[in-house]
Amino acid sequence: MTTTQNTTDEHAWLEDVEGAAQLDWVRERNAGEGARIAATAQFASTRDRILEMLDSEAKIPDVSKIGEHYYNFWKDAAHERGIWRRTTLESYRTQDPDWETVLDLDALSEAEGENWVWHGVSVLRRSKDSTQDDHRLAMVDLSRGGADADVSREFDLHTRSFVTGGFERPEAKGNISWVDEDTLFVMTDHGPGSMTDSGYPRTARLWRRGTDLAEAELVFEGAQEDVAVTAMHDQTPGHERDLVYRAIAFYEGELFLRGTDGGLTRIEVPNSAQASVTREWLTVRLREDWTPADRTYRAGSLLGIRLDDFLAGSRDLLELFVPTAASSLASFTWTRHHLVLNVLQHVTHRLEVLTLDSHDGASLERTPFPGVPAVGTVQVAAVDRVTSDQVWLYTTDFLHPTTLALADVAAGGEPEPVKAMPTFFDAAGLVAEQRFVTSADGTRVPYFLVHREDLPANGTTPTLLYGYGGFEISLTPTYSGGLGAAWLERGGAYALANIRGGGEYGPTWHQQALRANRHRAYEDMAAVARDLVDTGVTVPERLGVQGGSNGGLLAGNMLTQHPELFGAVVIQVPLLDMKRYSHLLAGASWMAEYGDPDVPDDWEFIATFSPYHLFDAGRDYPPVLFTTSTRDDRVHPAHARKMAAQMLAAGKDVTYYENIEGGHGGAATNAQLAHMQALAYRFLAERLGLG
Repeated sequence: MTTTQNTTDEHAWLEDVEGAAQLDWVRERNAGEGARIAATAQFASTRDRILEMLDSEAKIPDVSKIGEHYYNFWKDAAHERGIWRRTTLESYRTQDPDWETVLDLDALSEAEGENWVWHGVSVLRRSKDSTQDDHRLAMVDLSRGGADADVSREFDLHTRSFVTGGFERPEAKGNISWVDEDTLFVMTDHGPGSMTDSGYPRTARLWRRGTDLAEAELVFEGAQEDVAVTAMHDQTPGHERDLVYRAIAFYEGELFLRGTDGGLTRIEVPNSAQASVTREWLTVRLREDWTPADRTYRAGSLLGIRLDDFLAGSRDLLELFVPTAASSLASFTWTRHHLVLNVLQHVTHRLEVLTLDSHDGASLERTPFPGVPAVGTVQVAAVDRVTSDQVWLYTTDFLHPTTLALADVAAGGEPEPVKAMPTFFDAAGLVAEQRFVTSADGTRVPYFLVHREDLPANGTTPTLLYGYGGFEISLTPTYSGGLGAAWLERGGAYALANIRGGGEYGPTWHQQALRANRHRAYEDMAAVARDLVDTGVTVPERLGVQGGSNGGLLAGNMLTQHPELFGAVVIQVPLLDMKRYSHLLAGASWMAEYGDPDVPDDWEFIATFSPYHLFDAGRDYPPVLFTTSTRDDRVHPAHARKMAAQMLAAGKDVTYYENIEGGHGGAATNAQLAHMQALAYRFLAERLGLG
């Protein structure tokens, strides 16, 4: 939600996202330095190589099992907007699967005169007249230009066509959940007062077929200052139930069971905990210590108990995972009979399989997950947690292409290789290592460094430092063909920082950099930058820093607080004006992370990490590239616009590029993404002297 502009800010006029004068300003900036870079032969070569990777038919097609089919959404040179397609598992295992197109977004966009971007799909398991799961009806979510706001339209998977006169949710931020063939839970914009201060739905309603959306029955209504409200129907056979979730703040919420009479029963766990229900089990992931009876469970733990026992008053919870100083829970995945834990041990993944006794609810068996590499990143996804114990296993690191395997956690044994991404760059002579550095307050902070094996210790290597440091999100090693081809292969080094604010060591690692302690994330990042210089990897003139979204705020603070450490800065879809952020689009939802700038005590510390206010026209700054998207309706493009305008007015070296579509991801098509990645790499290469 955008409120009245701040008239004391001379650049506040740029907050009008699609005003004629504002878009003229954008076009003028786009035609400047960014256009010069884009006109070079080096840019074209980099862009074309990245686009070739993005469009490669040899990439791993990620699939979701729906009924007997395996569905995939795919983009390539022939399908710019993408196609939703399906195949069988037998065919998927082959080198050249036989795909059946279900929905062609390019054809749909052309027919309807829209720039549709795929946002996902929700499928009903069983129609009312079916004796078995038929997976016929779906609600397809489509966004104009990649914005978070989207439409939902009913689709028939059997006929592969939209349902004439079917359910259709108008464009808004929101979502739906199937209850049955004729009923949806719908969360959307119902007019004035129906959205929270964060710009998300504050009501959940029951929408019945054949009735107007305005007539949908109110199920739950949250407060105006909440983040959002959602309701969902659990379709698991034998465990069908309705759930309502009220997001009070970004890290606080309430989960309710909804009875057949519409009554709500609160799941009595701490508001800061993440509670979820799967089959007969309630799991509780703690962000803070919890003492529900006479026993204290540690922050970062994952607890489990039979839901019926919990509702009956028992608080004898199983400790499914307990963190250590070196380990945290990255994620967990349910299958039909098991629970797979994905654990980070000093930012390296390991897996463990748990078997819970569903009869007594008080015991579990732990077994290792075989065949998982000792280093790198591992992701696990259930094939079908309702009917199967199979999981997809993705493995990757900086120098080895991603692989996909299929494993049966019940049967055990080595995972079966299914797919492998091709090699997109020459990694010969490259090595990856993990390092640790001591931050300003004495905390030991890890980071990864990828470099030539014969790296000279004389500071001559152009180096790119990347970080995020927020919202309990962990950064782990992944394979990037673009990074490899545009940077590593050409002699550059790359550092990935695991600073506080992230989730690498669990919720406490995140909480150490919240609100008034935000400075710790920036101290950690600066410590990594200094270590790269002190150990002879590079020098400030050859060190670049990059970040997007919250990472854009991080990069903005490196620019304004530590300009002497860097030779170039790339800031993507960023937050930068921290006085206005909570009044722009979804900004109010992040006050648990940063604080409320309208509260004087909060603004006192927020002002210390607001790049827009820390900028000093009389100070020297390294060259900076800002990129954003007009269609980003999550982080307002005015953050980048206003910061660029302020720096340009002071005569600083600023390159600006705003994609007219793309949403918070910055790009809606592979071609747009290749352009933006190439722009960043070429900007850095020119400024840092990469070959």
